[in-house]
Amino acid sequence: MRKSGIWFLTGTDTEIGKTHAACQLLARARRQGLRAAGIKAVAAGVDETGVNEDARALAAASSVPLPSTIQNPYCFKAPLSPHLAAAQEGRAVDLNEIVAAVAEARMHADRVLVEGAGGFLCPLGETLTMADLVQALGVPVIVVVGLRLGCLNHARLTVEAIESRQLILAGWIANCIDPNMAALEGNLATLRRTIPAPCLGVIAHGSRRDEIGWLRWPDEIEMKC
Repeated sequence: MRKSGIWFLTGTDTEIGKTHAACQLLARARRQGLRAAGIKAVAAGVDETGVNEDARALAAASSVPLPSTIQNPYCFKAPLSPHLAAAQEGRAVDLNEIVAAVAEARMHADRVLVEGAGGFLCPLGETLTMADLVQALGVPVIVVVGLRLGCLNHARLTVEAIESRQLILAGWIANCIDPNMAALEGNLATLRRTIPAPCLGVIAHGSRRDEIGWLRWPDEIEMKC
């Protein structure tokens, strides 16, 4: 697989804005005239049409149309942890299938953003976690930090888990999910000081998914430096 041009997007928890951040990055790439594709590797929970909401949002934000089997290799019906939802359906996640789907997407896109489910150690099976998928892909990681009470601990634990596996932390994004968070700037300053990777931007509370704002892709930061 061509590793360059592919990033894995994880988060400090579930429901902290991974898809929101992914869509804003994809919107930026599209505005720059780049072919960009967002992949929801594993999803759990579908609407009345049988489609996962996050997968649909990523597909809409992408500038490259992909078959659903590539854009969302695994989609389980129940809105549960993926390993539980998979068990209910008698299925198992095969990392090789996801790796192949990402490789196929990369053949058609300049940038591929693979979004995980839940946090970095979210279970995919009895022994598999989302971290195992990242290791199988062998790509840099972007972390979305949901700014709320407890985010410092969650962010540092996530970073430690990434580094302990000798994976590349390409950058992090702060998402203001709590508009009334106390000491917001102080928490941001602490994150900037303690996370050994560049901040790619801060997403304001209430921003749209198609809003570009101040987010940057990791290679833009590298080129600037």
